[in-house]
Amino acid sequence: MSQKYSLKQRQDGIVDWVNANGLTQVDALAAMFNTSAVTIRKDLSMLSKAGRLIRQFGGGAPLPKSEQNNLNGPQSLLDDTDESHSVKQGIGAIAAKQVANSARIVIDSGSTTKHMLPFLDKVANLVVMTNALDVANYLTKREPEPTVLMTGGTWDANSQSFQGAMAEQLVSAYDYDFAFIGAAGIDVSRGTTTFNELTGLSRTMAKSAKQVVVMATSSKLSYKMPNLELGWQSISMLITDDGISEQDKTTIEQQGVTVLIASPSGE
Repeated sequence: MSQKYSLKQRQDGIVDWVNANGLTQVDALAAMFNTSAVTIRKDLSMLSKAGRLIRQFGGGAPLPKSEQNNLNGPQSLLDDTDESHSVKQGIGAIAAKQVANSARIVIDSGSTTKHMLPFLDKVANLVVMTNALDVANYLTKREPEPTVLMTGGTWDANSQSFQGAMAEQLVSAYDYDFAFIGAAGIDVSRGTTTFNELTGLSRTMAKSAKQVVVMATSSKLSYKMPNLELGWQSISMLITDDGISEQDKTTIEQQGVTVLIASPSGE
């Protein structure tokens, strides 16, 4: 049965997706949110008038970074305005609990993965590789500062992260206890999915880590996306919220993945 969205859920989802992935065509958004192209065009017009994104011919694009949340400091990094903020905090808290002192971890870019950062403050002698500038900026302002490694590579403006062959080469030169990776979409039978074809770095992170932890809100279970990013055989753990159905949870667990359910705000 197709997922039904309220107007607010759909429009918040459109803004989240466009901010994370850049210019997206109307047809792709219509498929993702199980609605018509006419409805999506109306949504984009409303969102543009509200100053939440830019309406472009054929689709929607994110506002310039200067007009979005300022991500330069530790506090502003996590100043989400959407209702999913407390849910992502809960997911971040559980993710951070997996990390022991002196661990070596790699953190992918994404709006959910960054929410584990405040909960890492008590982890000593931490080594962190990341492809996200905002994650690196946050960690370098921490006391005591962990060892922070940047992937380098080609800057991707849509995801605000480094991607490409050079980034993959550097990531694969190390080994990690954990890889923490977000998900644009989740297919219960296949794994994490995306419209973006830049999947190489996430796969390299997964191959280089002993355990792969996917951090994603349950809303991602209803996003329809064609490209498989990580199959369940590559994933150790999924951390999500209580919006996941028991049936979907069981289906994922039957494929060898541990599913942990977060409480809002990490309570």
